[in-house]
Amino acid sequence: MGQAGRAEQAEQAEQSGGGGPRVVLGVSGGIAAYKACELLRRLTESGHDVRVVPTGSALHFVGAATWSALSGHPVSTEVWSDVHEVPHVRIGQSADLVVVAPATADLLAKAAQGLADDLLTNTLLTARCPVVFAPAMHTEMWEHPATRANVATLRERGAVVIEPAVGRLTGVDTGKGRLPDPDAIFEVCRRLLARGVSTPDLAGRHVVVSAGGTREPLDPVRFLGNRSSGKQGYALARTAAARGARVTLIEANTGLPDPAGVDVVRVGTAVQLREAVLKSAADADVVVMAAAVADFRPASYAEGKIKKKDGEEPAPIVLVRNPDILAEIGAERARPGQVIVGFAAETDDVLANGRAKLRRKGCDLLVVNEVGERKTFGSEENEAVILAADGGETPVPYGPKEALADTVWDLVVPALGSA
Repeated sequence: MGQAGRAEQAEQAEQSGGGGPRVVLGVSGGIAAYKACELLRRLTESGHDVRVVPTGSALHFVGAATWSALSGHPVSTEVWSDVHEVPHVRIGQSADLVVVAPATADLLAKAAQGLADDLLTNTLLTARCPVVFAPAMHTEMWEHPATRANVATLRERGAVVIEPAVGRLTGVDTGKGRLPDPDAIFEVCRRLLARGVSTPDLAGRHVVVSAGGTREPLDPVRFLGNRSSGKQGYALARTAAARGARVTLIEANTGLPDPAGVDVVRVGTAVQLREAVLKSAADADVVVMAAAVADFRPASYAEGKIKKKDGEEPAPIVLVRNPDILAEIGAERARPGQVIVGFAAETDDVLANGRAKLRRKGCDLLVVNEVGERKTFGSEENEAVILAADGGETPVPYGPKEALADTVWDLVVPALGSA
């Protein structure tokens, strides 16, 4: 939908008494349906006009009266209610965003196959706005080939299917399949609405992002490390997920909570990071190396804690080089058209060193920023210059790290082309 169409839709919403963006909250029949009440609260309190469309089975978990009271709109599951208003068509047509939380395996299957046997599935077929699915189910159901195929189909069509969280499920079961935190789902919805696009521009793409800083063990209690917090890499992962990508986040020693909609792989050392990146990059459209990778590691590891001895200086620590992961994936792309993005943290001659690194590493884009003890590391803000292999230069002023992340993706999308 174009900007003029959205402006007209916003005007219609205001005239009808709802001044904010129109959101359809679909709720399917899973035990996590009660968590959708918190998502509904976040949406309404932030000014969105929310219409809840539950499935019949969802009402076994949360009743229609609750949804109606929280949303301020009548609630129905049937296409036969208020037939003169053609709700099975109008609800989807007038929406700025549709989010289904929780989305069960059954709902995902119906959406992928285009089935329309109730008001929610009819709404999904008529919606021409961004659609978000937040799955929740047992691990075996999520990992079943049928579910994986349905998810792939929905993503190829431009829908955002958030990766479920790992944690406690129904009963004593634990695993992947837990509904992501409602606040995290809300953030995905907020970012999609802020971009004002009908189809997320990374939909159907797989992106790999590394974040944090590697640690190279010296003995059981000591390591060589760096000051990277991982916050920029996490911002890249969150924004990519909100733009429709399937995201693999390879995190090294961050201690940050898993972002919604992202597969997280945890590593410690540079060697482990290399193994994870090469494995994940095999089918990736984009690889972003935002992690701070140690250039060197101790040549030997002491099995016991290295003790200080009175009157003796410590033995020198011999270092060996770690693999250059960025140069390796830049020189040998895992697939044609793969886009490689690197990061360069510099303390002096920032742009000159960045241009040299861009040529040396063979990446398509290089994000260059000046770092130091009180610069960038651990901060919620960042500023940088993004250098392109074709000679382009894009300055990003000081601001939230998510703003820099979105600028990176804005440059990546045209580089992907039709690959």
